[in-house]
Amino acid sequence: MSPARCHPPDVTRRADQRGGRHNGAVPPTLSPTEVVDPDVDAGTDAARPWVVIVWNDPINLMSYVTYVLQKLFGYSLEKATELMLDVHHKGRAVVASGSREQAEMHVFRLHEHGLWATMEHDE
Repeated sequence: MSPARCHPPDVTRRADQRGGRHNGAVPPTLSPTEVVDPDVDAGTDAARPWVVIVWNDPINLMSYVTYVLQKLFGYSLEKATELMLDVHHKGRAVVASGSREQAEMHVFRLHEHGLWATMEHDE
């Protein structure tokens, strides 16, 4: 039996079309690849909660910030006013804390309402 008959006809044809000579060797087979999970960064503590910070801005009225905090977080008028005054006088206030996913959603919703907000790991 000739080497060309040991392989499918398209393998021999491709080798001949490239001008190369088919040597009868079996093409290498692919072996499964082992997936290794990356090491978790020792500096990141997954148990530490994330905090959501609202920043002072020159655009929104204090009454509007109070309204948004009541609407999004269910704070009482007194609590929302206290947080708004922290934003106004100190430049920022932590308005929520929780998992990363929760913090991302809070920041997204605050942005939708036109407030400046970020998130960071709780210190």
